[in-house]
Amino acid sequence: MRRVLTTLMILLVVLVAGLSALVLLVNPNDFRAYMVRQVEARSGYELKLDGPLRWHVWPQLSILSGRMSLTAPGASVALVSADNMRLDVALMPLLSHQLQVEQVMLKGAVIQLTPQTEAVRDQSAPVAPRENSLPDAPEDAGWSFDIGSLKVVDSVLVFQHEGDEQVTVRNINLQMEQDQQHLATLDFSGRINRNQRDMTLSLNANVDASDYPHKLTADIQQLNWQLSGADLPVQGITGKGSLQGVWHEEQKQLELNNLDLQANDSALKGRASVVLTEQPKWVFDLQFDKLNLENLLPPQTVLAADGVVQQGQNQPKQTRPVIASNIDQPDYNGLRSFSADILLKANSVRWRGIDFTNVSSQMLNHKGLLVISELSGQMGAGHMSLPGMLDVRQDEARAEFQPRLDNIEIGTILKAFNYPISLTGNLTLAGDFSGDKVDAEAFRRSWQGKAHVELANTRMEGLNFQQLVQQAVERSSSVKANESYDSATRLDSFTTDLSLNNGQLSLDDMQGQSALIALTGTGTMDLVKETTDTRFNVRVLSGWEGEGKLIDFLKDTPIPLKVYGKWQELNYSLQVDQILRKHLQDEGKRRLNEWADKNQDSQSGKDVKKLLDKL
Repeated sequence: MRRVLTTLMILLVVLVAGLSALVLLVNPNDFRAYMVRQVEARSGYELKLDGPLRWHVWPQLSILSGRMSLTAPGASVALVSADNMRLDVALMPLLSHQLQVEQVMLKGAVIQLTPQTEAVRDQSAPVAPRENSLPDAPEDAGWSFDIGSLKVVDSVLVFQHEGDEQVTVRNINLQMEQDQQHLATLDFSGRINRNQRDMTLSLNANVDASDYPHKLTADIQQLNWQLSGADLPVQGITGKGSLQGVWHEEQKQLELNNLDLQANDSALKGRASVVLTEQPKWVFDLQFDKLNLENLLPPQTVLAADGVVQQGQNQPKQTRPVIASNIDQPDYNGLRSFSADILLKANSVRWRGIDFTNVSSQMLNHKGLLVISELSGQMGAGHMSLPGMLDVRQDEARAEFQPRLDNIEIGTILKAFNYPISLTGNLTLAGDFSGDKVDAEAFRRSWQGKAHVELANTRMEGLNFQQLVQQAVERSSSVKANESYDSATRLDSFTTDLSLNNGQLSLDDMQGQSALIALTGTGTMDLVKETTDTRFNVRVLSGWEGEGKLIDFLKDTPIPLKVYGKWQELNYSLQVDQILRKHLQDEGKRRLNEWADKNQDSQSGKDVKKLLDKL
């Protein structure tokens, strides 16, 4: 045991002595010019090192520098700048006065990917094949530097496309290990704060840079993010997933394959790609197992006619700040800047309290002309389709949609869009609508269109048309009706043609039928003020007690009924008295005519006949 300890102590002494002698014999500043030349020869970038270089022995033999910067050829601003840089070096090559860097560590670095930091090509310089400034020799393929490990701690990344806003990624921590075949492992984390939104991001990836810069492949095995802030759900958005990213330099194309992502309780798979030309061209092919938009979008706040937040929307919406540079931009202006071919499918979608299944959508955007050739899905036992287009190529947006609904529960739709109308039934609709903004509130106020509507098994709460007519008849005559305690009007079928014009909804040729009543009518509804003014002609077919000519007359005679006022405080007026009075007058005339006909030879009969002719 004593010999082992003695041997270890001797080795430790030799190691300490060797390192001390190395520090004394080798001056790290001798490598300054060498490092600058190597960086410029391999990449063309200019490396600046401020202050003297110094050794750091424990726990890793390293060279420490003061402030450093790395600048692209012809750029006005440094691509990378840091207050401190540490180079972990191999010990044995130093014995022959050679520098072998095993890891580069930057702390407090600022990395700027902006137009000011991009390389500026010398006009007189020859253009290399495939736009590659590196030699194509096999030994020089891959990264433009030969460092096995790179570490970035507590740093900042700033990137900006020309003419766009800057995006800043803070608290960056990066660890990359690379082998001689240019296969690397990458661990990254950072935080983005922008427009009162905060996003934290972390990922682990395997990177293949063997054919860089022509091709770069990254298999992101673990991706995690959390997004919170303004114009987002209260609980924020938390997600994870995996994907493969492939960059093709010559085509300027980024492929995203094997997408498998989750955001809150939503999940998607599929692939996407983009060609980064002056106007990017996107292709999406995505499949959602579940898409819960209620947990991905902020709560909808809709004001009623009196300016009060409607029921179910009492949580205030945290709105996004208005960016000064975007104040004068028209709606959906971003659609002009790219083209896209989008194919989406979803097993289930939840939106505004509505559950959809088997949703399918196919869209094509061409520089501001968004054509939705298919947007369909199942809603309960019914089916709905909503093809259309959105044209934002001019200053004023223009939207056109052709909804087709078949056997859809209308009560669910009314509740989802905050219409306080107590109506249920199966809706079938075919129409054409247009407007300037794809928004539920804009539909209320500024859209136009026409549609044919059919309703089956409807129930309208609050007013029982049959009961209103029969009670009015009972008050004005001796006719009796069966007692009814139902406060709703039921119809087996109802049809109408509707037209919408800037919040004014006209209902023409209304026809309804059930075993109890039959009705026709016309009317208008104000979607903004939430008022109605409708006129019906109602025939009560059943529910009368007994038989008689008056009852037969009531079954065959339409009773005028007017329903008007606010949707939640409806008023009505009936003209039963006038109908009954006219019926009595007609009945009196008929009987007098019969009597006059029987006594036409008498003077009294002739006088009655003359009187009737004057009436």
